[in-house]
Amino acid sequence: MRGSLDKFNKLVDALQELPTIGKKSATRLAYYMLIKNSFVGMKISHAIEEALGFLRQCSSCGGMSEDDLCFICCDESRDKTLLCIVENPKDILLLEENALFDGRYFVLESLEEFNFSNLQKLVGSGVKEIVFALTPSIANDAVMLYIEDKLSNFDINFSKIAQGVPTGVSLENIDLLSLTRALTDRVKV
Repeated sequence: MRGSLDKFNKLVDALQELPTIGKKSATRLAYYMLIKNSFVGMKISHAIEEALGFLRQCSSCGGMSEDDLCFICCDESRDKTLLCIVENPKDILLLEENALFDGRYFVLESLEEFNFSNLQKLVGSGVKEIVFALTPSIANDAVMLYIEDKLSNFDINFSKIAQGVPTGVSLENIDLLSLTRALTDRVKV
């Protein structure tokens, strides 16, 4: 049976490689795109092809762009004194979609690919505060300390996003690191 639907099964296998997509979801999506609404399948195919052909990383911040510089780095109205360091370009999209930050960004995908000269250029252009918006972990704490040390010759304030107990979650469902930080960084009421 598997050989008779080889192309369909290849599509299902390809869809399963996407995060959070299991076999059932992949099969349902493939069936919908091929049988139920092939126009949607063609539309998705065309959008993927175009995005692959035009999307690249911004040469300044590392975010997603269709040009050498992204729309954020080109925006003169943004606060150039604020720089937010994020883990990946996806994080920029989340912050921008919700209008949570009005400064500039720097993507730090990994220390192996860390472009320190780009970070220094951004910091040297008038940055007064660096906000670390990294996933809370001991490894990322070490990264923050490393960056702070490397930029110690600049007059910059360093901060990180708040962390602790999420709204609506009982204490028994909080990991120990989050609970510890919530107690350590408690605020006066």
